[in-house]
Amino acid sequence: MLDTIALRRILRRVATSMFENIAKGTSTMTKKSASTAGKNEESSAQLIEAKIKALNDWRGEMLARVRKLIKQTDPEVVEEVKWRGVPVWSHDGIICTGEVYKHHVKLTFHKGASLDDPSGLFNGTLGGNTWRAIDIHEGEKIDEAAFKNLIRTAVAFNVKGKSTPKAGKASSKSSR
Repeated sequence: MLDTIALRRILRRVATSMFENIAKGTSTMTKKSASTAGKNEESSAQLIEAKIKALNDWRGEMLARVRKLIKQTDPEVVEEVKWRGVPVWSHDGIICTGEVYKHHVKLTFHKGASLDDPSGLFNGTLGGNTWRAIDIHEGEKIDEAAFKNLIRTAVAFNVKGKSTPKAGKASSKSSR
């Protein structure tokens, strides 16, 4: 079992590597070759697993559960670790993040304000123009069918956004 110090060391190594890549001009946000992408996904998966194990309480169990649901719903999902160890799930853009706090697990949907949520899962960060979140407290259950539907909706939104050019976004370089 990894302790907090070991997890911090792993996260520090990954962060250092990410900053070195940015300095070289190869960010973790860019598309990579299949072999490089596979290695990064593997290390991110290992970091997420280490974080779950290090939590060693209901928050780790909940993070593991939602991670499993996300991967079941979208087998093509890309797992990354960003922002000081926050798990991020993406498919043609960020689907959601999995932040862990002392009293709750927060699943923040990057484009949540644009997503239909007929089951009313969003219960946190409701005031913004972009993000929406699901806050899960100890003892609470998540409606798995509704959550999977929300993941599918977020993926569809991201895929649609990548294939449709944005209206009114003319390049400023061409006019200079």
